[in-house]
Amino acid sequence: MNLLAVPNLSEGRDFAALERLQTALGNEVILLDRHTDVDHHRAVFTISGPTFDLIAALAGLAAAAVREINMGEWQGIHPAIGSMDVCPIVWTDGADRDKAEETALTVAERISTFGVPVFLYGDLAVSDERRERSYFRDGGLDSIWQRMTSGELKPDFGPAQPHPTAGAWLVTARPPLAAFNIELDTNDVKIAKEVAAAVRESGGGLPGVRAIGLLLSTGRVQVSMNIHDPVNLPLARVAEAVRDQAALRGAVPIEAELIGLIPEAALEDYPADLPIRDFDPAFHVIERRVSGER
Repeated sequence: MNLLAVPNLSEGRDFAALERLQTALGNEVILLDRHTDVDHHRAVFTISGPTFDLIAALAGLAAAAVREINMGEWQGIHPAIGSMDVCPIVWTDGADRDKAEETALTVAERISTFGVPVFLYGDLAVSDERRERSYFRDGGLDSIWQRMTSGELKPDFGPAQPHPTAGAWLVTARPPLAAFNIELDTNDVKIAKEVAAAVRESGGGLPGVRAIGLLLSTGRVQVSMNIHDPVNLPLARVAEAVRDQAALRGAVPIEAELIGLIPEAALEDYPADLPIRDFDPAFHVIERRVSGER
């Protein structure tokens, strides 16, 4: 089975640039999904292909990201420090874990040749503190400039300072996660931040959940989450936790959103009264896409 890659680009508004970025992937990999978000100012590509082709496609995308995206002008509500902000290599079969990790290391080395420092996170991190993306993102690009310039923070690959326009990039290898957002019927971002703090693992909430609260341009607030093990922690349990915490604060979840693809098991017992916007299992469930059904 082919590996997947899920590069996150810090561009969600210039659709001509997004088309050029997509073209830069080449024709040897399959684009399974492209999700863009204007508020987050972010695009998430999900691609599949043999290892050699995947590495070549990501190198092409990295070169385009350096050309197309200027982090000095970037403004979005999603934390980001680089034009290709994160690039996980994803295995869907545990037997492919070693291959995914080797591929991620090759990708990290290859894309650093474009003059961008690359940090390894997650299971590839060189220390426990570097496992979390927040370790690098806290304080934004200004902070990472200061930390790298002072010598406090050294990259795993590439130059000792951020690229002038492309910033710094993060790479790992991992199993599938769920990028899952829930919108609440309020414009009070304090409520979203409190709900996020209550449901995330670091706040004593659900295991493997990372969450932040954001205010969208629509006037709604969003609890934006990554669920690191959606097979053992299905979306239904996360939705229930968000619903309970929101209710304590007088708010109600009204719509959900998934970024990219998810495992079939993540949908077990999902509540019908919390619709997932534009979700089609035929296109957004990993097993159905990689089996060639669509």
